[in-house]
Amino acid sequence: MRASKRTVWPAGIATLVLTLAAAGPAAAPTTGPAKPAEAAPPQAQAASSTARPSAPRSGFDFMGRELQAMQRDDTSNPGMLWVQEGQQLWSRPEGPRQQACASCHGTSPQASMRGAAARHPAWDAALQRPVTLAGRIAQCRTRHQGLGPSAPGGAEAVLALETAVAHASRGLATTPAHDEPLQVWRARGAALWQQRVGQLNLSCAQCHDERPGRRLGGALIPPGNAAGYPTYRLEWQAVGPLTRRLRNCMTGVRAEPYAPESDESLALQVYMAWRDRGLAVETPAVRP
Repeated sequence: MRASKRTVWPAGIATLVLTLAAAGPAAAPTTGPAKPAEAAPPQAQAASSTARPSAPRSGFDFMGRELQAMQRDDTSNPGMLWVQEGQQLWSRPEGPRQQACASCHGTSPQASMRGAAARHPAWDAALQRPVTLAGRIAQCRTRHQGLGPSAPGGAEAVLALETAVAHASRGLATTPAHDEPLQVWRARGAALWQQRVGQLNLSCAQCHDERPGRRLGGALIPPGNAAGYPTYRLEWQAVGPLTRRLRNCMTGVRAEPYAPESDESLALQVYMAWRDRGLAVETPAVRP
């Protein structure tokens, strides 16, 4: 970059960056998360995956009355369109094998999938890695319907099915699995959560653990929960998965986003589910 060029940040972001720079490294709050775990021994890394700043709060609590009312009322919640689409796909035979989700799992997600979203990401012994709810659905479509990732409309179908299946768990507490192999992934996700990234040199924790309820560039900083995903966001005018929100956050701090299928993205999702434990599933949540 030539010396004559300057990068001009939005006023809100520039103010926060200057504030953080003047303060130096963020001091750990008395109830805050542990420091990044890179230098800690493996045992300490695993232990850090169980830490969270305080009892979790939903982003719902930070919204205005209009958005809260929109989420509460299924006739006003735009995300219910994706739920309905997923419920229709559930019963539709597809692929070369002409199988439907209902062929194995019963007549509706509500009948057989209640609680599934609250337990994911979960450990997959065959893959030897965690799998998200969307990943589990994609696996089923490939194995039992013969629909590969490149099938027409595949991503949209998986999103609709994920929304419908997660909606079946609405109101249940997030209860991530305790499988021992997940501990390493949680520890890695916790370290990534606290790692400063991008040209703005900010971490997830600096915004979502230390400053929820404050504003950045005119936008309210939420607590950063995953329990409402897939979520309808007004800025998207659509339902989107958690991976899309993670990508938005990383580009917002001028960092290279993690690929949705990357180990880094998966580790963050595993940690966020653990961080949300006890929070009610809200899918489809509504956010600004």
